[in-house]
Amino acid sequence: MLGSLVPPARRVGPAVIGGLVAALAAVWLVVGPADGDWGSFVGQLCGALAILLMSAALVLISTLPWVETWFDGIDRAAVWHRRLAMSGLVLLVPHVMLSNSRHQSGWGSVLAVTGTIGLVSLVVWAVLPRWRDVLPRPLRPRATELGTWLVGIPWLRRLIGLGQWLLGDYERWRSLHRLTGLFVAMAFVHGLADATVFASPLLRWTFVAVGGIGLAFYVYRETVAPYFVPSHDYQVAAVTPITPDLTELALTPLGAPMRFTPGQFAMLFLESKRGWRRHPFTLSSAPGDGTLRFTIKALGDDTRDLSQIVRPGMPAVVGGPHGRFTHAKGTGEQIWIAGGIGVTPFLSWLRAMDQHPVTAQIDFYYSHAGPTPFAHEIAEIAARHDNLRVHLVDTTVDGYLTPRGVLDAHAGDTADLSVFLCGPAAMVTTFTRGFRRAGVRPRNLHREHFDWR
Repeated sequence: MLGSLVPPARRVGPAVIGGLVAALAAVWLVVGPADGDWGSFVGQLCGALAILLMSAALVLISTLPWVETWFDGIDRAAVWHRRLAMSGLVLLVPHVMLSNSRHQSGWGSVLAVTGTIGLVSLVVWAVLPRWRDVLPRPLRPRATELGTWLVGIPWLRRLIGLGQWLLGDYERWRSLHRLTGLFVAMAFVHGLADATVFASPLLRWTFVAVGGIGLAFYVYRETVAPYFVPSHDYQVAAVTPITPDLTELALTPLGAPMRFTPGQFAMLFLESKRGWRRHPFTLSSAPGDGTLRFTIKALGDDTRDLSQIVRPGMPAVVGGPHGRFTHAKGTGEQIWIAGGIGVTPFLSWLRAMDQHPVTAQIDFYYSHAGPTPFAHEIAEIAARHDNLRVHLVDTTVDGYLTPRGVLDAHAGDTADLSVFLCGPAAMVTTFTRGFRRAGVRPRNLHREHFDWR
């Protein structure tokens, strides 16, 4: 079962999108402007490319299995969805500045403005929770200082708190994010109504194909897809507090259990005080345990109140599984690095080692602020497997784990070393850069995007 989830050597999805962008641009440039106005023509080309990228973004959240295959997991597809949407919005800037249509329809312009405002609002909402990561690295310390100063102003602190409440609710964000396709449709209709280049049948029909395919996938996702997404009925068996901000949830199946591979994640539907709520969580159990276990950190309202709201016997629905984060695509020497709640996929790997033996030599680093959760269980697993060495790092005592510290402890050749990372985005980025500089091949660096919202 592990081998069936190993992706091809290359992720073909980004290459396919790049090829489509190049092909569309080439078609437009070959046709050229009929009236010789290259400035307006380039502006309208930017609008067509924006529709292409946003249509591709809609395809990537269609939940179709081949999307996961082409992008090496729906977590990566979601990351590319965000990148394409942001790139499409950037292209709207030259589109607005350069386009000059002599027969603009009033309603087409209204659709354009409405669609643009809607798309910008949704992208800003998605980016704000991680706004520091979007800034260039040299500006981040200054931005943090500015944020600290702003929070010190009482009325502004209350306003920021309100904004965090609005922006931090996953279910609210998810519901409004489903309007993306409607705003893209508005921009698409605006292009058909107001573009001056569509006297060319070739340009018109390529534009119709690009926008129509994206919107068809959007309609599929909103109407038909929910009936084809696999889901499984479960019941809450136990709710176990691990630390003050960490809870382990155990579920037992009410029918056929979900089959999964260690390291995958699933969509968990639980009943809360605000109704049924849906969140993606990594599975931390082994496939042969007979129960599903999710190790959940208190990051929002739902997860913070988990131990008070969820009780044994309550129903749960699990959708999936998803993801392709598996040690089976690693080499004979592997380093696993977990930071904080990023330990969850590694817990699944460790708990499954008896049923799915790993032949590689493994160094497992688990960095956590304070006493290490699951330390006793991890030590017991390591005692049964000679090829597994465990390094538990308490950052409050030992300081932060660094790429240099890991590499100094590794005596082998980095060219044949595989590294698996899961943790805060800043930590993963730091380690990825450090390992690349040390000679670890990019294809041997693997991460799980658990912050892919």
